[in-house]
Amino acid sequence: MYTDTEGLVLKHIKLAGGRKILVLFSLKYGKISAGTNINEKGRSKATLALRPFTYSKFEIYKSRDNYNVNSADVIKSFYKIGEDVDKYMHASYILEFTDKITAENERAPQLFDLLIEYLSVLEKRTKKYSTLDLAFQMKALSYIGCMPELKHCVSCGCEAEWVSFCIEEGGVICQNCVKKLKSNMKELLIYDVDFGIIRVINYILCNPLKSFENLALTDDTQKQLKLIIRDYIGYHLDIRELKSESFLMD
Repeated sequence: MYTDTEGLVLKHIKLAGGRKILVLFSLKYGKISAGTNINEKGRSKATLALRPFTYSKFEIYKSRDNYNVNSADVIKSFYKIGEDVDKYMHASYILEFTDKITAENERAPQLFDLLIEYLSVLEKRTKKYSTLDLAFQMKALSYIGCMPELKHCVSCGCEAEWVSFCIEEGGVICQNCVKKLKSNMKELLIYDVDFGIIRVINYILCNPLKSFENLALTDDTQKQLKLIIRDYIGYHLDIRELKSESFLMD
């Protein structure tokens, strides 16, 4: 069956004989692995459509268990990202993160739209790209149903004036519960957070990424959020340090 879908390439896997496997994040089918014989060299429409950070339309032959990309056309190329080393590495990090959190053959239209929006905003942004990365990750966690509890203590359900964030418990936790957990000699990874951090997270969740085009978090807030998210996705999604993460500058 021949079909088509919008999408973008998350990564290439080269095979012998010039053939390759594309890990494609598609609007119609979700993340799929698709073979192709399209030559990666040259300037044909199909070749350009397979380049990094390019939103394209793909013609696909779909059999029962396999996909093959026959041709492709560019819808939108975020080529300016490739002209800036820092932007390139941040975009690569988010593509790798997206690959890790998405399951094969499961549609994720909200996450797909979020990724296109991320690339669009990143292309225009001039500094502190990690702020945009963190916003993408928080919204992505919400879309895949893995968002931490932020309104009430995840242990007793109360609302506390000052809270901590417990990675293992999966959200904010009041000081009374922190003391109980520590008295039970449980070794938990707990971060002290204030309502400023919680307000930042809620702002991220309630606003589109384009609102972050010129907005940057303070260095301290960005550092703390990065630590919390890194440990949270490591524990709950088993996503440890990504290959591209070591190249990030901020």
